[in-house]
Amino acid sequence: RRFSGPTDGQCCKDGETMRWNQDKERENQEKIRDFQAKMTRSYAFKRAYAARRAWEFYNHPDVAGRCYVAVGGLDSITLFLFLRSIGIDVPATSVSMLEDRSIQQVHKVLGVKGLKPAKNHQGRPYGKIEVVREYGFPVLSKETAGKIYTLQHPTEKNATVRHAIMTGETGEYGGFRKSTRMKMSQKWLEKFGGPENKREGTNYQTAPFLVSDLCCYYLKEKPCDDYAKESGRFPYMGLMASEGGRRQKALMLNGCNYISKDTKRSAPFAIFTRQDLLTLALEMQEWYHEHWEEFRPIIGEEDGVEIYGDPVHLETIVPDIYGEIVRDPLNMTPEEIEEYKAAHDGAEPEGQLRTTKAQRTGCQMCGFGIHLEHRPHRFDRIRHKNPKEWDMWMNHVCQDETGAWYGWGLVLDYIGVGWKDDIFSPEDPKMLCEECAATLQKDFALEQPEGAENMTIKRGSCWSCGRKRKLAPYYATGEASRE
Repeated sequence: RRFSGPTDGQCCKDGETMRWNQDKERENQEKIRDFQAKMTRSYAFKRAYAARRAWEFYNHPDVAGRCYVAVGGLDSITLFLFLRSIGIDVPATSVSMLEDRSIQQVHKVLGVKGLKPAKNHQGRPYGKIEVVREYGFPVLSKETAGKIYTLQHPTEKNATVRHAIMTGETGEYGGFRKSTRMKMSQKWLEKFGGPENKREGTNYQTAPFLVSDLCCYYLKEKPCDDYAKESGRFPYMGLMASEGGRRQKALMLNGCNYISKDTKRSAPFAIFTRQDLLTLALEMQEWYHEHWEEFRPIIGEEDGVEIYGDPVHLETIVPDIYGEIVRDPLNMTPEEIEEYKAAHDGAEPEGQLRTTKAQRTGCQMCGFGIHLEHRPHRFDRIRHKNPKEWDMWMNHVCQDETGAWYGWGLVLDYIGVGWKDDIFSPEDPKMLCEECAATLQKDFALEQPEGAENMTIKRGSCWSCGRKRKLAPYYATGEASRE
């Protein structure tokens, strides 16, 4: 039989689709370039830009002032105060019970409304351990954990998706594309692809624990979504594209404000860097001390209406888990200074701002990004701060079919992240490169054992960063002095 090719109409339609896709891609690239250009502008520009975008969202006809602030750590605490400072007085909410106690204390004084996690099958709010036991450990990244969860929960409906995760081939639904980003990285396929061995003819390992990306949904996202639906309000969020992750491209394409039929949200800090955020946090610290009496803590609720107490003056808006915001000495050559000024509208460079303790915070049982952290990583720091809590998370979260307990220790062992040794052990000093020793001395008081010069080696794997470097032995005796 003679092959019948596509009709002229089909060719025309395909050509139009291709041109539309090309035009859309060019438009997206232009949006990204424009966004990236804004990220290089001065702090003064970004601060004014954030205020303008925040008011535009507030005044949009589809929003009409029906807003709230989704508050968590320092970024969104700063956003809440910034909005108040420019005249946008809207309520703030948070699932505070998931945060560090020092963050909870700031939330309470500022009058942040506490939300409860989504309800479990018995109608009670989920607990942190319970959601891990039911759905799996949040590890590696949200995207990768979601793929592993799909592989560990096969159904007829997700067969095509599972094949794409294993091979990158999308099938008919995805246009028969190959080598797509749907494929999980080979490194993690080797560790977690085992459930598909029979179907795909592979020989990958099967993890002895469950993995999931659903913790955030049940503990944080759904409670906030439910609040938004019940109250008819739309969120301000402290998201920044500079943090990377899955939201980076979405922020670059959609900008600070995104308003559609189904979604309305504002991220006034979208173009901020970490330095911009910390600079604004210091400014909001000063503003708060002048206006602290405007904030009243929620002390109860009656018939669905919050009861407010008398104002309480915080010494600092920076929760203790972050320590203090300090500025490191400037470390630039004259040539680098001139290059910086040329790229930043003539602004003079300053030393980098940082927090003296945690740089980022989140749920204590969260393992997203743990494999990328230098040691001491987040779980190491829990060990120093609260040994009993650390032991619970490492060893007593779930039980296997024999009744034996396990926790994050098993997960970290499986993905190759150390956790059993401790930098606070004089009997077992850690071999550190010069760069990591200097970095850790900002947070910890480090000492060297007797005979350290005889233990120095010319090239080995640094305990903290893992790179091949000249190493010397150190151990910590406590936190670094902040004086």
